[in-house]
Amino acid sequence: MNGSRYLDAAATAPLRPEAREAMIAALDAGLGNASSVHSAGHRARAIVEEARERIAAALGARPAEIVFTSGGTEANNLAVKGLALAHPRGRHIVTTPIEHPSLLESCRFLERVHGFEVTLLPVDGTGLVDPADVRASLRDDTSLVTVGLANGEIGTVQPLPEIAALARARGALVHTDAVQAAASLPVSFGGDGWPGVAVDAMTVAAHKYGGPQGAGALLVRRHLALEPVLHGGGQEGGVRSGTENVPAIAGFAAAVEACSRGIGTRARARAAATS
Repeated sequence: MNGSRYLDAAATAPLRPEAREAMIAALDAGLGNASSVHSAGHRARAIVEEARERIAAALGARPAEIVFTSGGTEANNLAVKGLALAHPRGRHIVTTPIEHPSLLESCRFLERVHGFEVTLLPVDGTGLVDPADVRASLRDDTSLVTVGLANGEIGTVQPLPEIAALARARGALVHTDAVQAAASLPVSFGGDGWPGVAVDAMTVAAHKYGGPQGAGALLVRRHLALEPVLHGGGQEGGVRSGTENVPAIAGFAAAVEACSRGIGTRARARAAATS
């Protein structure tokens, strides 16, 4: 960048060399459509499924729990609309006013088109949600609680373990937008890292890890149904139609692995410095 320093990684991180190399290798493989039955299609499918396994291992998930999307915006749309419409326990959603627009606009869509009611939790001067307000907002017809793990503007990390415990006690599903947190915290869908609890669904995006723009994923528990947002050929287990972006998915996996190694190294260094 002509000797200048890039300081906007919270918006999009520079492409990691590992991601670039993986994308070039995928392009050089002579790919076909990953849904095709010929040899080029099989090569593409193998790259997609290997990437799914690598991302799952890095994020403490099962491969079958990863749905590839075009990015965090689509994954948030699929999480909010897909979970709320597929689990009609009630028509009440709990979230906060400081969520990403893709999440808030999805909630407004459900209000406008499907008659849902959305409760916006108050936040304090640092953007923090009080679990007591979560408890007060929950109802017998609350179907989904969705709170971002870390805020994209001010970096506040929410008390997801307490929020999730309260939601589950009332029978509601829990989704977290982990897009902004994933490159800085040891995020784990299995609950052994951040957010410190196994949520029902989690959004991540490749470019925050130093992967390519235009790729992301929704991690969702295998037993949970999702109402598709995109309809078509039934890719991604029938919940996200559209031809997979194979090079971007390959770069996504490489970036997640590289970022996870870096986070682990920093965490071990901090532990050693304080021991």
